[in-house]
Amino acid sequence: MAKKHAYRNIKMCTKDCLCLFVCPTGAANNETGQIDYSKCIGCGACAEACPSKAITLIPNNMPEIQPKYKSIIDKNFKLANFKIEEIKILKYLLKKATNEEQKILKALIYSNQIIIEDLMRESGYMLPNTKYSKNLLNNIRKNEELKEIAQELIEEFE
Repeated sequence: MAKKHAYRNIKMCTKDCLCLFVCPTGAANNETGQIDYSKCIGCGACAEACPSKAITLIPNNMPEIQPKYKSIIDKNFKLANFKIEEIKILKYLLKKATNEEQKILKALIYSNQIIIEDLMRESGYMLPNTKYSKNLLNNIRKNEELKEIAQELIEEFE
């Protein structure tokens, strides 16, 4: 069996469908838009043919998740909290900005949201299949104060 298989990022796909013509097993031709894992032999022909670069080869077996150290998690959370405060300021400025300024402020807000997601992911959260995420979700479910904080974060990014 191949060590890798093809994966299509639907958001990047421009529906040129060259992958359908070059795939030797027909793995790229299915109704879901994704590559059929059971048929894929990992040859990479579809990824090479894709003009939008929406198809990549990924390992069949992902490496073990590295341990997360409390000191790093604490620093990530501190930086994420700073970014959340920065977003609040940017949203305030957005209300008073011109159209051109709004474009820049919206880009900064989006950039900060991505940084926050990356920090949380690096801290072991936002990956539902990890024990860290499951622990976080279970703690939120059990703790009234955490429920309120989670709701505030959800509202902040809507």
